[in-house]
Amino acid sequence: MGRIIRTISKDASVVCSAIEGRDIVSRIEQIHKTSAVVTAGLGRLAMAASLMGFGLKGEKDSVTVRMAGDGPTGALVCVADSFGNVKAYVQNPVVELPLNERGKLDVKGAVGTQGTLSVVKDLGLKEPYCGQVPIVSGEIAEDITSYLALSEQIPSVCALGVLVNPDLTVNCAGGFLIQLLPFAPEEAIDIIEKNINGMQSVTEMLKAGMTVEDIAMKGLEGLEPNVLDDFEVSYKCDCSRARVEKALISLGTKDLNDLIEDGGTEVNCQFCEKKYHFTPEEIKRLAEQAQN
Repeated sequence: MGRIIRTISKDASVVCSAIEGRDIVSRIEQIHKTSAVVTAGLGRLAMAASLMGFGLKGEKDSVTVRMAGDGPTGALVCVADSFGNVKAYVQNPVVELPLNERGKLDVKGAVGTQGTLSVVKDLGLKEPYCGQVPIVSGEIAEDITSYLALSEQIPSVCALGVLVNPDLTVNCAGGFLIQLLPFAPEEAIDIIEKNINGMQSVTEMLKAGMTVEDIAMKGLEGLEPNVLDDFEVSYKCDCSRARVEKALISLGTKDLNDLIEDGGTEVNCQFCEKKYHFTPEEIKRLAEQAQN
């Protein structure tokens, strides 16, 4: 299980959410059998989506974050609910690249620097909220910060990190998101900038033994922060046979009849790799429902 902590300044003008998500990213690697650089990139995006989902108000709200860059990974997609639980998918799970100039995994090279970051929020309204911005770095955290500033007009600081072991297992993973409300005073901004400049990278803080609460409190140090929320989070796919049946029914009778002639079908969930088998007789029943 992972953990998310949300802290808030005494005057309620600044919020910092932080996540420890090694188990989540480990599950991503296990399901999708990702190479090291893809584990790092998709893991970072999953941490970001979890933090963004955690900020939603409704219990059934969700957020989908998609990065479509010009790098070899292709599209990366993460979906999080309002409790911070998340699921993830990548178009090309195995990418091998040399380390970057700093001797680190080249996430930017894998994701690409040209393309779009899109966010879809399902808030239970008639139409979902959709926002899209150009990719600015491919390093994920900078792109999330850019999206929040340009598309949602929320001054934010996002930091993400995933450390992968030589055997491809995940050593540590996490991140934090600091957001300023419109009435945040100038002195609060100055304090946040000082805090950020004095903080190590996310992976360095986690390796040093800092807890997710330590990180969240550190982000708002000097603003008399208090813990607002504390939740366990996990990799969670909400697929089910009933949902797959609805998707098949939506194909219409013609396509369903083609599947019957093919002897049935198998549907794989792209988020958890679970397989759903449908015999011709089962598809025939779905085709009858599609006619009604």
